[in-house]
Amino acid sequence: MFVVLLRFTEKKDRAGGLMEAHQAWIKRGFDEGAFLLVGSLRPDLGGCLFAHGTSRDDLYAMVTNDPFVAEGVVTAEILEITPSRAEERLSFLVDR
Repeated sequence: MFVVLLRFTEKKDRAGGLMEAHQAWIKRGFDEGAFLLVGSLRPDLGGCLFAHGTSRDDLYAMVTNDPFVAEGVVTAEILEITPSRAEERLSFLVDR
């Protein structure tokens, strides 16, 4: 499982012009089954996503294709998590 932190850079003001392409990128991540959850970092710091069922290399390739990343609007940090315990509804995340 992965957590991807997308933190705004000094180019944050360019986000509006790239939002439609960024939203399409998010949709592809969900359609491909890699993204579990996407949301904003508060207060207005950027975004975060949870990914599962993909490799680190594939996720890295996917993240570099985010228009926000490609255009330097955000920096991306990929954190890999090995869940060892989860609430019943999230038990599919725990590697057995």
